[in-house]
Amino acid sequence: MGPAAMGLGYCTSCLKGRLNTLTNSWHRVLCPGITRTIYSETGQWEKVYGLETRRKVEKIWHHKIKENFTTINELDNSKPKYYVLSMFPYPSGKLHMGHVRVYTLSDTVARFQKMRGMQVINPMGWDAFGLPAENAAIERGLNPDTWTKSNIEHMRQQLERIGLSFSWDREISTCSPEYYKWTQHLFVKMFEAGLVYQKEALVNWDPVDQTVLANEQVDENGCSWRSGAKVEQKYLKQWFLKTTVYAKAMQEALADLPEWYGVKSMQANWIGDCTGCFFDCMLKVDNVETGEKISAYAVNPEAVYGASHIAILPNHRLLHGDSKVKGALQEAFAEGKDCLTRVSAVNLFTKQELPLIISEKCEFDGYLDCKIGIPSTNLEDAAFAKKFSIPYAKVIETLEDGTERITNSSKFTGLSRHDAFHAITNQAKDEGVGGHLTSSKLRDWLISRQRYWGTPIPIIHCSTCGTVPVPYDDLPVILPTVSSFTGKGSSPLSTVSDWINCKCPRCAGAAVRETDTMDTFVDSAWYYLRYTDPHNSERPFDKSLADFWMPVDLYIGGKEHAVMHLYYARFFNHFCQSWGMVKHREPFNKLLVQGLIKGQTFRLPSTGKYLQRDEVDISGSDPVHTKTGEKLQVTWEKMSKSKHNGVDPEEMVEKYGIDTTRLYLLFAAPPDQDILWDMKNDAIPGVLRWQTRVWALTSKFVEARNSSVKPNPQILHKKEIAETQKIWQHRNLTVSQVTSYFTEDFIFNAAISQLMSLSNILSQSSARIVQHSREFEDALASLIIMISPMAPHLASELWKGMGHVTHKLCTQYNWSKDVLLQTWPTIDPEYLSQPDIVEVLVLINNKNCGSIRVPFALSQDAKKVQELIMQSDLGANYLQGRTVKRVIHSSQRALVNFLLED
Repeated sequence: MGPAAMGLGYCTSCLKGRLNTLTNSWHRVLCPGITRTIYSETGQWEKVYGLETRRKVEKIWHHKIKENFTTINELDNSKPKYYVLSMFPYPSGKLHMGHVRVYTLSDTVARFQKMRGMQVINPMGWDAFGLPAENAAIERGLNPDTWTKSNIEHMRQQLERIGLSFSWDREISTCSPEYYKWTQHLFVKMFEAGLVYQKEALVNWDPVDQTVLANEQVDENGCSWRSGAKVEQKYLKQWFLKTTVYAKAMQEALADLPEWYGVKSMQANWIGDCTGCFFDCMLKVDNVETGEKISAYAVNPEAVYGASHIAILPNHRLLHGDSKVKGALQEAFAEGKDCLTRVSAVNLFTKQELPLIISEKCEFDGYLDCKIGIPSTNLEDAAFAKKFSIPYAKVIETLEDGTERITNSSKFTGLSRHDAFHAITNQAKDEGVGGHLTSSKLRDWLISRQRYWGTPIPIIHCSTCGTVPVPYDDLPVILPTVSSFTGKGSSPLSTVSDWINCKCPRCAGAAVRETDTMDTFVDSAWYYLRYTDPHNSERPFDKSLADFWMPVDLYIGGKEHAVMHLYYARFFNHFCQSWGMVKHREPFNKLLVQGLIKGQTFRLPSTGKYLQRDEVDISGSDPVHTKTGEKLQVTWEKMSKSKHNGVDPEEMVEKYGIDTTRLYLLFAAPPDQDILWDMKNDAIPGVLRWQTRVWALTSKFVEARNSSVKPNPQILHKKEIAETQKIWQHRNLTVSQVTSYFTEDFIFNAAISQLMSLSNILSQSSARIVQHSREFEDALASLIIMISPMAPHLASELWKGMGHVTHKLCTQYNWSKDVLLQTWPTIDPEYLSQPDIVEVLVLINNKNCGSIRVPFALSQDAKKVQELIMQSDLGANYLQGRTVKRVIHSSQRALVNFLLED
């Protein structure tokens, strides 16, 4: 390709071949009067890093940077792996700044780990099913498939434009049959394992969208989160996954995980204390078996042989749904609450037949609506038994030494309560009649949705064979095309007769398909496993590949998914591990929860209406409505179109560039904290000034080292040698701190602060230091390498300019390769062996405020280090007169973080 085709702006004489070649053939000398572009194109360095230069840099490096994050064609088992995963998006059609923030975080970590020699995957896909796409398609008269695929294509292009290093060869989409075939496959495996069942349940029903809503999709006013309609309570026959079976295992596994920024406690609270279990019971009416079962919770399973009754709440499904005992229960309930009924239940474990009582209470502990009454362990149960003259056995005996043992309990008699607890629950599990330890506050996962755009539930209903799973070889059950798509009433799938009507896989008789689809959380509960082997057409994933890549080393996403999604994802992985599909029990090692990005909102107090920016007058001391002069309510809220406080990422990139946008998102706040998007604050000007400073530093180096004077460290004076020693010290400290931030706490704002500090030190260097110091060259190279995961375009150009200077002193770098292919800097062994002084970095509310020098002997003593900081000038300037809430001291990383009250 000729220079004209490359857009270099050469004149006619140059095109005729009259190019002057400098020392390096890569360099070009442009003709006088021709406007030159950046160094990578021309071989001549621009000294000013303005907006146009930034644009040129990003344009030329955009595709090269993508190429530098290569796909993994063949695994190298001798090389460590790193799996960074950001929660995949719903393809709404347009990125928002929250997307850009989370994907900048994952991109930065992925590039860093690749430079450390890891085999890295940073996959991307689409959480493509769900009601939003269905409603949007209906509004536009489109099929959801058409609408969703169009959005995916547009958002993929947006992600490409902002230079993210995703492993696109692993891309998945949950609405693709190649994906949801395996969602159905896992559902069938769970069905065969006894973890899938169907029963009537009281659900949240959206009368507008005509679908079931999770509790979390109902706001504090009892309205649907999407349609705004008042939610109704309705009994429907629904499909459930028996997540409670793994509750105890998931509760215990939390102890083996690293700190999850408060999420572990949220998971633990969601699961609850797993000290009881359910027992399956067969229902009778007037001593006649009905063939219907219920599960009743025993708070103290070791005392289950002492049960007197089973109690249900007035809102239990047996009283309201399509139950064979409904009439008998309603007859008794009509005469009053706390009533004994003609219905009894046989505990399939103890074989005891117990009367069914309807309690007058509106709730039991947690979410229980059916519990086993055991008078020996509960005074309220004893009162019930006495009230209705129900006999029961006393099963707990206290010995003289105060210990308790079990009596009147078949073969378990004589065991201690502890031993009986484990023996009874284990045997119940073995017999398949209950016994799995869970809490009273945890419920099984209701996955049915009465809508079209979701994974079809692979079940066939046969009048002869009953409920039959679709055979594995017949998967996927593909969503049919719906011609008259309304999305209202019963599931739209019920209108497709040639799809519904089918043959039973067992008897070949006439049968019908299940028309409910799965909750989209099912699709996202295992996608991290599919990424390990995304093109496998024989199974969901190959075990060896899943075992190699799993667990996810770093999982990044919003805190709003810290409970439900993480719980369901952990459940799926526990299931796969228990059935030998994967080696690791837990799917995620480290979790990084991302704060919100909030924009300023302006609201009319009189009406509550949110105003657009052009309707607001901010010229005075208080913002007012431009038309009426009414003083406005000004708050910071999550960015939203309806609140007119969003920022278009593409506009941000167009105005400031990709690298500046990335650096702003990383510098404005630690990842887990909210960002208040204010373009007038110090973050944007700060990162712009810093980029300009680093460019100027490199310009200074390029100019000095391309001169005719060869560098000679031997000619430096004693004072200059001391200055180079300071640079060396600071370079090593920076490498140590930044590496820790990138691997442990992911406090990228502190990492950037540390890099700014190093660039400030280098900016103070004299011309002779720049010309003759190996330490300066090494520190500048390390600085650019450490910048590269966060600002890859800028760093790539800086490295190219630095690498092609005539005279260099450092030989440990591969100057012919791009910066993203360099090895991450390491600490010099001599620095580690210094015994005397430790430089301790001081953060205040997670922001770098400087450092103090501490004797090594005191550096491990948190109290002493804090005292020295308080006594220092730094402490006087930043901490005097302020209330310290908490102090985080890390002796390993020589860091102290003071968290102050606002």
